[in-house]
Amino acid sequence: MLQQRRGHEYTRILAFGAARGEHVVPNDDLVGPIDSSDEWIRQRTGIVTRKRAGADVEAVDLAETAAREAIQKAGITPDQIGVVLVSTVTHTVATPSMASLLAERIGATPAAAYDVSAACAGYAYGIAQADSFIKSGLADHVLVVGAEKLSDVVDPTDRSISFLLGDGAGAAVVGPSDFPGIAPTIWGSDGSKWDAIGMTATYNEWAAGAPRPTMRQAGQTVFRWAVWEMVKVARQALETAGVRPEDLVAFVPHQANIRIIDEFAKQLGLPDTVTIARDITTTGNTSAASIPLATHRLLEEHPELSGGLALQIGFGAGLVFGAQVVVLP
Repeated sequence: MLQQRRGHEYTRILAFGAARGEHVVPNDDLVGPIDSSDEWIRQRTGIVTRKRAGADVEAVDLAETAAREAIQKAGITPDQIGVVLVSTVTHTVATPSMASLLAERIGATPAAAYDVSAACAGYAYGIAQADSFIKSGLADHVLVVGAEKLSDVVDPTDRSISFLLGDGAGAAVVGPSDFPGIAPTIWGSDGSKWDAIGMTATYNEWAAGAPRPTMRQAGQTVFRWAVWEMVKVARQALETAGVRPEDLVAFVPHQANIRIIDEFAKQLGLPDTVTIARDITTTGNTSAASIPLATHRLLEEHPELSGGLALQIGFGAGLVFGAQVVVLP
């Protein structure tokens, strides 16, 4: 008779780790090439400074630092990790994956390891997969990392996105639990807006003589989609989890733009008792790393939130999205 695995009934996030670029970059350092001002950037995005890594630092270096912290805090050893998932759009090569390199660096081999290309929704995608892997018996512990060095793909003269982006990595260890710690994920994509956030050229076009590809976005399209469509996804995630806004202790959206975050909270009707992550003000937009980085900072600044419910939602290039309610470690 064919054998099948059975895993754990419940899962939860056991711990977080974080790493940010070592350089603090204020708005004044970026305004010249885009003919702008510190005030304009603050009003439009909420960013005061962003963290960026030096030329000798790659996204995988940030991922390693974050992963080691998460593993240590989770109270496990690297060889207990069954799967390593890294969400990134800034790995320096097409293959091998950043996840396989990270697994080797931290001593998690022979864990399964692969990269997730879902941009700003990638961490939420990773948590969804980790949850299913542990419940199905494919792994007991899964390392989920969002790692980006977005400064590598910035055109300093691009007014649409250059001043938004930062560098960092956030990691979470997901493991078995005695109680429900990760609610069902609501995820999907909207390919009709595929080109709302993307690169200025393909690699083939670059090889043929086009300028180096850099990131750009259609700001108004992204803003409207994020606020009006993603609020529906967030509400569905709450409903599926059986949770009301007043049951939450924290709201951790992708750190895209402070105006999006504030409008999001308003549309959801979050009460004042819910702590809202605003890590973007000093870290910038770090794409796949933004949710775990923001959660890590929330727990450092508000340890009393531990054990409470947080709604997290990622959304971005693709356009892809993912949301779930989790119990904070």
